[in-house]
Amino acid sequence: MTNCLRTVGLLLVSGRQKEKKMAMSPRNSSGIPLLDESKSFSLIFRGAKTLDLMMDEGGDREEILYVLTSIIRQYGLAKLKVGNEVLLLRYVWNDVDRDNSNTINEKEMGELLNRINFLVKEKNHSAVYQKFCKTLALDKANRRNGLTFEQCVTLLHKTKRDTWQVKPVTQLFFDMFGQFMNNNKVRKKVSANSFLTRFLQTVQGEKTKTIEDVRNIFDKLQGLELADVADLVSEKDYISLDHFEAYLLSRDNDIFDPLREKYCRSDMNRPLSEYWINSSHNTYLTGDQLTSRSSVEMYIKALYRGCRCLELDIWDGGKDEYGTPIPIVYHGHTMTSKILFEDIIKSFEVFLMLHPKTYPLILSLENHCSIPYQQVMVAQLKSILGKKLYEPDEASLSGPLPTPSQLRGMVVLKGRRPEGATDDYDTDDDAAADDMTDQQSMRTERSSNTMRAPNSMKIAPELAKITLFHGTKFKSWQESTQSFTYHMHSFSESRVRSLCKHNQTNQWIQYNQTHMSRTFPSGKRVDSSNYSPILAWSTGCQMVALNYQTPDDPLRINDGRFRENGEQGYVLKPSSLMMNADIEPRAALLEVKILSGSCLPKPGGLSHGECIDPYITISLFDCHDGKELVSVQTTNTVMNNGFAPIWNFEDSFHFQVQNMCVAVMQFTVWDKNPSPKPDDFIANASVPISCMRHGIRSVQLFDANNTRSGAFDFASLLVLVKFEHSQAEI
Repeated sequence: MTNCLRTVGLLLVSGRQKEKKMAMSPRNSSGIPLLDESKSFSLIFRGAKTLDLMMDEGGDREEILYVLTSIIRQYGLAKLKVGNEVLLLRYVWNDVDRDNSNTINEKEMGELLNRINFLVKEKNHSAVYQKFCKTLALDKANRRNGLTFEQCVTLLHKTKRDTWQVKPVTQLFFDMFGQFMNNNKVRKKVSANSFLTRFLQTVQGEKTKTIEDVRNIFDKLQGLELADVADLVSEKDYISLDHFEAYLLSRDNDIFDPLREKYCRSDMNRPLSEYWINSSHNTYLTGDQLTSRSSVEMYIKALYRGCRCLELDIWDGGKDEYGTPIPIVYHGHTMTSKILFEDIIKSFEVFLMLHPKTYPLILSLENHCSIPYQQVMVAQLKSILGKKLYEPDEASLSGPLPTPSQLRGMVVLKGRRPEGATDDYDTDDDAAADDMTDQQSMRTERSSNTMRAPNSMKIAPELAKITLFHGTKFKSWQESTQSFTYHMHSFSESRVRSLCKHNQTNQWIQYNQTHMSRTFPSGKRVDSSNYSPILAWSTGCQMVALNYQTPDDPLRINDGRFRENGEQGYVLKPSSLMMNADIEPRAALLEVKILSGSCLPKPGGLSHGECIDPYITISLFDCHDGKELVSVQTTNTVMNNGFAPIWNFEDSFHFQVQNMCVAVMQFTVWDKNPSPKPDDFIANASVPISCMRHGIRSVQLFDANNTRSGAFDFASLLVLVKFEHSQAEI
């Protein structure tokens, strides 16, 4: 990919050389070119700041965008034909080849091994280099010239292969297919028929696979770029041990069931109440709830992470030079910075323009504005979004809620619908008052009312008319269930636990079959930490809002859940949450073994630093009888090896899963540090139990921003998973 980026750089340079002959763009008094939207574009980086660019006069924006898009697309296709070790070496090559000789000398070899997280002490660099050169039969001149790329691939292959430990893949290969072939030679290959019957159908439980499927797999494996010294076979109906290992670590063998990960368009025609919806809380904040910066960019990041319900806390701002009110967004009564409501809406319009098939964006409006500011909000929503703004009519407000398919490419508002509503919740602050006793609520109400503007309890008719979801005060499940389906409730995380604790789970499940619920973090979480979404999901709550700026376990659980259905942000709730009868959740016993790792990066994907000492935590997030359950187990630590670590694969970790339709298992890689320094997060994968495949599986790892890019593009674990019985969904 580094080579591809260099190509872009050359294109940009040649463009600039041509532009010198042309007139310059209009500039301000400081000599800075004035913004021209027709020549501007942005590069959006997950987990990093967006880079905004503008073409000089004479530059062709569309040409640059075409080239960038083509590079990304071609790289995505090309890497499917390359083994992980080769990909890793290509990724680090230009960083370690410091003299640009296109070879790696003795000193650079030490940097290469450190970069891939395989420790060789500096005093041993020369001996290792010379020994490897001797293996390749290189003369002194060639040794001085350095190792070529292909020779370094061989080095990585030997580094992984020549270990004193028994490799789990080798042991599994012999256990399944036999250590010796019919001619009494050590097995180096396996036939398509054995691969199908002894591995796919038996160990992996993939009963529907056919010999034709296996031949397609073999064709793909034999087309991979692997080390030249690998014991490869070219026979059509056979693969080698190295091919077998490549398959085990591939995405095709991922622990996450591809049928559950695949987007299913036919599943998007149910009322909105029948989905879990990827949701965020105080989306605008970059950090804590009291002093951090607010940013429009946080909405873009949330959208690209799959969020489809976003929150805006809107307040009266100032007025412009013409006296027009300016609605602003920030965390009220705190020191957080303020941003324009209008700018946020523009970001949604741009996102929908680029992704017109997006399923509905739901805006949770925490409306603290007076009537004139609300009227401006309506004007901005209509002028910016146009036909992308969903405006419900009376017919659509009766009967079931609309479906995601009906609202595709549109923005839907959650707030208040009745005009002049005074007995209904509108903000998280109001809903959070339910956490207190009646007496505490009364005291809080008196004090909070003094903080509100006189008109804050009113709703502009223009805004009510374009709002679909109407937040109402919860009184009883019976009353709530009989209300209009567009009426909904909001609950803080502590209220969720309280309702479940008092045996109201089943009533809540029934309510959520036709109506909507939104949950949000406790106001005590000023550090913007998160609560586990598992319990709220188990009651059928659709919008379980989390702080997206905090990459903690709950947010990673959320990432795993919404990996389903093609990361569309909408996941059809399991049928057990849509039944009228009180059904006991399905349980299971689960056994997990962590076998090995591959190409694990340094913390944050950094290119420098010492070799990591990785260990794995396996966490099960579950619930039972209205209570959250967390079980965590940990492997041993492998010292100084993130390239190809092998854990004690005789160790088995056992878990009792209580609620299979909502439970999520999390595999997290940590770098062990000396006490008292906390261990560093490396990578993670969260897998809903209902989406988990048993057998020998790869776990594709993600960084803190839920991406597999850069140094994380090839990071994975190899695990063995066994269920006591099939985990087929109810």
